[in-house]
Amino acid sequence: MIGLSTIAKKSLSLVIIAGFAMTLISCSSKKGPKEYGQPAIYWYNKITDDIATSDLESADDAYISLESEHKNSPLLATALEILVNAHIEEEEYALANFYIDEYTKRFGVSKSIDYFRYLKIKANFLSFSSEFREQNLITETQREINEFIIKFPNSPYMPLVGTINARLAMAKASFDKEIADLYTRIDKPKAAKFYEEKVSKNWVDPKEIKEVNVPWYRAIFE
Repeated sequence: MIGLSTIAKKSLSLVIIAGFAMTLISCSSKKGPKEYGQPAIYWYNKITDDIATSDLESADDAYISLESEHKNSPLLATALEILVNAHIEEEEYALANFYIDEYTKRFGVSKSIDYFRYLKIKANFLSFSSEFREQNLITETQREINEFIIKFPNSPYMPLVGTINARLAMAKASFDKEIADLYTRIDKPKAAKFYEEKVSKNWVDPKEIKEVNVPWYRAIFE
């Protein structure tokens, strides 16, 4: 005869096995479909879902899968546009510019290319963290703006680009004015005059230029 202790042990074993099986099933269901070999719409939906939940890192991974598995998918262009705007929204401008460059390489002759060129100008403009430390970025963005004006004179984004251009011109004039004032303080009149002339070239009326409010803890380094 089988003793009660043996029955109890077998019952306990069955409970443990059943529990382990349930755990595996649960984990399997959480993982979802295989993360490869999926149709393009799967990766596109994953990108939009990840962005909706603010998981941009996962969205970036999903784009890599979409691009590598479906290089000619018409969904690529829309996916790039969504990722660009999502990264700009999160102030991740370097990644936004990466996707803009990807779009430009792939769809350089598309009707939407002016929109993406505008987005690059916008991303660069929003990425300025210090007016007096990023002069190269200002110069590069002004170059992008000049190219935009020449290539897309009838673009609906021209007014927005024009606004950014005006603000950058004021920023550049403000920078040159700071240098001119510095040379004036150290009694270098020729150098001061040189930068004062640059101010007048960048902005019509120097009196309109507002001084930048720099925090005291940063001012000593500017």
